Amino acid sequence: MRRPWYRRGFFGRGGRRLALACALLAVLLSLPLSADEALPRPPGLEDAIQFWIRVYTEVDTDSGFLHDPYEMSVIYGRAPDDREERDKRRERIQADLRVLATGKRSGLSRRQRRLLALWPEDVSDATLQAAADRIRWQRGQSDRFRDGLQRSGAYRDHIQRVIEEKGLPPELAVLPHVESSFTPYARSSAAAAGMWQFGRSTGRRFMRIDHIVDIRMDPYLTTEHAMSLLEFNYNVLGTWPLALTAYNHGANGIARAKARVGSDDIAVIVADYRGRAFGFASRNFYAQFLAALEVDRNHREYFGNIRFDPPPDFVEVKTDAFIGAGDFARSLEVSLEQLRADNPALRPPVWNGDKRIPAGFTLKLRAEDVSGTELLAMIPGHFKFAVQIPDVEYRVQRGDALSVIAGRFDTTVRELMVINNLRNANFIRAGQVLVLPQNEAAHRHLAAAEGGFIYTVRSGDNISRIAARYGVSREALLSVNNIRDPRIIHPGDRINIPGPELEALDSQAPALAAAPPETEATGTLAAASSVSPEDGSGELPRLFASLSDVQQPSSSTEPGEPSMEEANAQLAELLASDPSDYSVGEDGSVEIHASETLGHYADWLGIRAWDLRRLNGMDYRDPVIIGERLTLDFSRVGVPEFELQRRRFHSTLQQEFFSSYRIRSTEQYRVKSGDNIGTIARERYSTPIWLLRQYNPGLEINHIQPGQQITLPLLEPVQ
Repeated sequence: MRRPWYRRGFFGRGGRRLALACALLAVLLSLPLSADEALPRPPGLEDAIQFWIRVYTEVDTDSGFLHDPYEMSVIYGRAPDDREERDKRRERIQADLRVLATGKRSGLSRRQRRLLALWPEDVSDATLQAAADRIRWQRGQSDRFRDGLQRSGAYRDHIQRVIEEKGLPPELAVLPHVESSFTPYARSSAAAAGMWQFGRSTGRRFMRIDHIVDIRMDPYLTTEHAMSLLEFNYNVLGTWPLALTAYNHGANGIARAKARVGSDDIAVIVADYRGRAFGFASRNFYAQFLAALEVDRNHREYFGNIRFDPPPDFVEVKTDAFIGAGDFARSLEVSLEQLRADNPALRPPVWNGDKRIPAGFTLKLRAEDVSGTELLAMIPGHFKFAVQIPDVEYRVQRGDALSVIAGRFDTTVRELMVINNLRNANFIRAGQVLVLPQNEAAHRHLAAAEGGFIYTVRSGDNISRIAARYGVSREALLSVNNIRDPRIIHPGDRINIPGPELEALDSQAPALAAAPPETEATGTLAAASSVSPEDGSGELPRLFASLSDVQQPSSSTEPGEPSMEEANAQLAELLASDPSDYSVGEDGSVEIHASETLGHYADWLGIRAWDLRRLNGMDYRDPVIIGERLTLDFSRVGVPEFELQRRRFHSTLQQEFFSSYRIRSTEQYRVKSGDNIGTIARERYSTPIWLLRQYNPGLEINHIQPGQQITLPLLEPVQ
């Protein structure tokens, strides 16, 4: 009779010990990381964590701390939110630090002794001198944090459900404390918006952001997108501290920081990385998060009992047509003000009647305000429309200023900035298209366009789609615009739309006009794994064919145009979520990225493509391969200007793409025998190579192996 395996000894026959060890290892590897492992608290950040705990719990927004921005344990004292008094206290501290920086250590005043005690005993005179020139004031946050705790009650359950569905660390739920204090309508000076503080360019990867709908402002809808962004950051960067820091600084910036310091340890990056844009906020973001996590967990210790806002009980209604907000509210006998408060993603033009609530938009209604299940049936057919109220657009002319345009069309600079998502009233350029408010002056401008209005062709458009969208016939559209071949329209083309009869739909009306299916989606989005010769015909998708002529930067700028430095800053923001390295290496070479051709490099450098082939020992038929490096010639164009043009090309490409497509979710794909990146991207997922590489930055796309896992973004067209 054989003894049970646990009585036969650990060295049982047939390699049982090895099998057991492998089984145990497999179990251990399958276990999720603990909070401490996923979100470590590095000793090197402890001073910063303690600093932010004090900011969140000890000082309110009427005052703050004067402190050293690098030695976070050095807090000189409190100062009020009064610039004059604050500056006086800062100057006194500076004077005392400069005395100490002379080496004086005896005969000190009481204030000087107190300052010296804040620093280590062996502090150098040079350190004290540097400290005198960098005293910083940090506004307190205790009242905001307390209010944020109360507000968080409305969202906590929803956030936790989304996090659990995605299998992410539950601690991520406290991030809005750092971003917005759980304020849904928050806006930052950097144009980030909403409770999760999405920037416009990053947000458009995941959600609709325009002058009619801005999903960023809805705290419930945006939660899933915030978790998708964090998940993307984690997959790209490999650790949660870096993923969280990238939420503030961008995956691009953190990937660069990680490469520069040669470490993925957040404490090492904070201590050693000195990137130009890696300022105080970015350096402290992870420490702030850990501080917010501790305060949130122990809120009773810091604030006593908090009465959390209850989560509202919503009924959701998905509209089946374009409906005016006032008509919707009156039909369902609900308050327009409450409807607006509960649906903050709808922008002002919807509420003031310039635009209708879009078809297919999901509205939230208070359950106590409505009864019944067939709510849409309560809305009369004559309040439902097949099309949106068309935009009234104006193309900026040379010499225009926003104030001049506002005066011409009887509106304000502020309203134009809000409608068009403009951050700076001084930065408009000739040729830029602005949306105007729907007033009498704007409609006179609209009527001047041959009785209709002008439409700018977007990526993915075709004549049938445009005609269906605006309720006009395909033949009329071709005739008015003298278009002989309906296949030849390009993104950016301006075409006249003849004035459509916006006929109201009654209950017997036919189904709403729908855009025809995009039969060319696969071909449009596909890209090969290598770049063809100079013309780029093998790599550039047809969708982006018109983007190869990227606007060239000049040394002098006209009024209203950003300088090269400002343009670089704007491009850095636009490419914040792109972890690709577009910089030139110390040896004068670059990594080749998807959509780039020798023709592009030659144009940006002001030389011939053949010169680049000769420089790199390439035959005429040799393609440039994505992921390999190419040596460049900077004899005519400097490195900064080349990098600017290159980043501008990729930001334009990506902006065009995300004006037509959004990332819905991701899927893991296991490579099969015979697969290549081109067929996976083109035939299975209709995904451009550049986006696939962003989700798999370490992937050698020309050397994939069966069994290898690839993360694929799943896309959906923008309505």
